[in-house]
Formats: sequence, structure tokens, C-alpha cells
Amino acid sequence: MNEPLRRAMLRARLTDRQLAERCDVDIKTVGRWITEAGRVPRARHRWAVCEALGEDEAVLWPAAAQRAIKVGPDREVVAVYPYRSDCPASLWRTLITKAERQLTFAGYTNYFLWLEQARFGTALRRKAAHGCEVRFLVGAPDSELTRTREQDEDVALTLSTRIRVTLGELEKIRSQPGINARFSSGHAYLSVFRFDDDMIVTPLLTHSVGHDAPTLHLRRHQDNGMFDRFAAHVDELWHRGTPVWEGESDGQA
Repeated sequence: MNEPLRRAMLRARLTDRQLAERCDVDIKTVGRWITEAGRVPRARHRWAVCEALGEDEAVLWPAAAQRAIKVGPDREVVAVYPYRSDCPASLWRTLITKAERQLTFAGYTNYFLWLEQARFGTALRRKAAHGCEVRFLVGAPDSELTRTREQDEDVALTLSTRIRVTLGELEKIRSQPGINARFSSGHAYLSVFRFDDDMIVTPLLTHSVGHDAPTLHLRRHQDNGMFDRFAAHVDELWHRGTPVWEGESDGQA
């Protein structure tokens, strides 16, 4: 019996049939995944199960994860997506939910988060109330850089409008200690989102918007690796940034 898989299905309240539908397989196949501990599904099916259950592959199928362990400098790369829009919303939700120490959202607008994550503001308020430091880096809506990027993007929903949506949503939860926001221009073409020891990085390409950016999911495994370098970059931008609200606390994680 694959007990980790069975328990994850119970936590997610998914039946064999429901999981089979999510993964586009026969219900008998799911049954074998559960009852035959040594059976390891194909990679695309493992990923579909992990997305449906909000669980790590290493927990559900440690043998498969062990075979895929990397030892080189790329071992911190968990997954690669050609477009940010290919990165499942459930992954963002899982990373936000599991974070306990730090949530940093260093996207130039962070607009998409309010659209794709249900009750996002409530989740941030709850995290901050339990001691998790929440930081937002956003571009200044009236800056010359923002205007230049708007011309480059040339889309109806302008960059400055998307920034103002984020600022408006943050205004609703700013009274919660532990939630801070700063203006910065240093991340105009590189967005970094940190969830404790997990990170999503999206470098912006020319004439493209955020959801078209190639995306990396990183997990910290070593000192001075890719994760630490991106984290140091964002921390430096944070310290250089200008507080969105007067009287903001230092906001160090």
C-alpha cells in the first residue's frame, strides 16, 4: 500500500475516480498506484497527481525522486516552464500555504496574484498574523521606467494600472503588522517570488508581458547557489527601495 498517496488523497478529499479524472487515467490505474507500493506512475502522471493533491513528488514516490536527484549546480532547479502561465496556480497556492517565515513578491506589478489566487489578501493577512514576514516590491506607477515599459508592452491594461490595482489591494490589508511594500525599479525585467526555501523566478523578455516570461521553480539546497544569489538580489533591492506607506516598519525577514 502506498500510504503517503492514500493519506494525501484523504487530506485533499479526492476519491479514486476523481483523481483518475484529474490525471486522465482509468480508475483501475489509480487503484494500482495506491495498492501497489512499488508501482511508480509515468512522470506526467506523477506531476498531475502532485498538482491535484498539492503534495511533493518526493513524498508520494520517494524512489522516483531519488533516481532524479541532481548533484550539480542545477540541483536547485525543481521545474522549468516556457511561460509563467504554464506554472500551475495550484503550485503558487501550495507554496503560499506552506510558507512560515517569509513571503516576498518582487514582481513589477504582482497584479496576476490578485486574479489567480482566491482570497489572496485574506491569506496574506493570516500569514502575517502568524509571524510570516510579507514583502511586496512594486514599480512606481508614474515613473519614466514604467512609461517606457508600457510602450514596450503596448497592451490595453497598462502597467501603471496593474500596479495601482496591487497598491489598492495592499491598502486594504496594510493595517496588519508584518505586511510591507516598497517601490523599486531594479526588478523591472526580473521578477522573484520567494516562499521560505522555494522560489519562482521569471526573467522578462523583450516585447512580452509577465505571463509570457520563462519561469523557474527553485528550491534552496546549498550556500551561494542560484537560490541564494536571487535572494540576495531581492534583499538588496528591498533595502534600496522606497516605502509605499509612511511609517513602514523595517520589514526584514
